[in-house]
Amino acid sequence: MTRPLLFITGLSGAGMSSALKILEDLGYEVFDNFPLSLIDDLLRQDCHRPVAIGIDTRTRGFDPQAIIAKAKTLGAKLLLITCDETVLQKRFSETRRKHPLAGDRPASAGIKKELGLLYDFREVADSIIDTTELTIHDLRRVLTGLYGENKGGKLNVTVMSFGFKNGLPREADIVMDCRFLANPHWEEKLKPLTGKDAPVQNYVGKDVAFRPFFKNLQTLLEPLLDGYAREGKSYLTIALGCTGGKHRSVFVAEKLREWLQQKAVPTSVEHRDINRC
Repeated sequence: MTRPLLFITGLSGAGMSSALKILEDLGYEVFDNFPLSLIDDLLRQDCHRPVAIGIDTRTRGFDPQAIIAKAKTLGAKLLLITCDETVLQKRFSETRRKHPLAGDRPASAGIKKELGLLYDFREVADSIIDTTELTIHDLRRVLTGLYGENKGGKLNVTVMSFGFKNGLPREADIVMDCRFLANPHWEEKLKPLTGKDAPVQNYVGKDVAFRPFFKNLQTLLEPLLDGYAREGKSYLTIALGCTGGKHRSVFVAEKLREWLQQKAVPTSVEHRDINRC
């Protein structure tokens, strides 16, 4: 049986090294900055562990088209690690490291050059992880969901509330918009409260649109949860958004968590923006 093979590439400073360490913890045999010409010899060695190979722009003879062709020949999955340009510049500034492609120019020049080199991967990558707003714990959760072995066949769900004004959660697998529900923000007594408080829950729950929405959400998720579990997916993040992430999305997230737990689905809840309003 052919062992799983994963090629990882990405922007310098985006978290490729962290991703490789996490994959090693997940049971992968990991090789960083590994020459493409030696991969066939490596795979001929007798080992039953899955293999993750980091190939970035520092690798000698880095050639995106050759990497894509090799991945196709070997049946390897391709993972691209990316990040927002301004965040990358900040990371290089804080660590005082030089960008490997910048030479004597600013880090921004190296980042733009690298973006050009990696452009082709965006079209063919099996997975793209944007680490702009991810903590190392978020990255571990995403990678475990994508490449971890789901031995128990159990799908672990994270239900997240967020505010659209603060941007979409990049780690979300499913995003639902709750902004059509009655907004407690405009009620003086409810404004300082959150969706975890009973007065806000009663207010949103009494909206005539809430019950059919929540029932349809359950109908949508039921076959998806079963399908993801059958496919061996370990983690799923469902994000529910309202304007600020304090009232409506928090309430719906809590209700969804209750429903999932009643179905014996391992579930955790995270309210990303509840304290930002």
